[in-house]
Amino acid sequence: MPDLIRSRLTQTLGLTNALAAQLTSEQLKRHNGAAPSNSIGAQFWCVVGARESYARAFEAGAWQGFACSLKEPEVPASLQAALAASQAAVLAALDAASQPWDEARQHTLYDLLEHEAQHQGQLIRYFYANSIPFPPDFAKRYAL
Repeated sequence: MPDLIRSRLTQTLGLTNALAAQLTSEQLKRHNGAAPSNSIGAQFWCVVGARESYARAFEAGAWQGFACSLKEPEVPASLQAALAASQAAVLAALDAASQPWDEARQHTLYDLLEHEAQHQGQLIRYFYANSIPFPPDFAKRYAL
């Protein structure tokens, strides 16, 4: 089971990173059309914070609170670096933990996967509302 969860996390986190890789500062400031929403950059800020927070929770075996190191979610280079670093933190936490993982740690990973997938769904709507093309691997994964 650990190999499957790690594989799925690696795939899912990578797909989200790919969404951000092509975005400009202008695009990161955009909202979900006319609907009440935060910006695309703010969506990614939440993703980074969740990754960092869930990695800490996994290491500790219990939720430690939410915190996000990303200070400039609308600066492409800052966002891409934070996404890469937060992905590395999650995978490093998995590698450092002794196995078998207890139930609390497994739930933490499932919660992270769920959170990431929810943001991917939201970001699909944002991308459509702003006519932003999807990266090929992301589009293939979700048949867009």
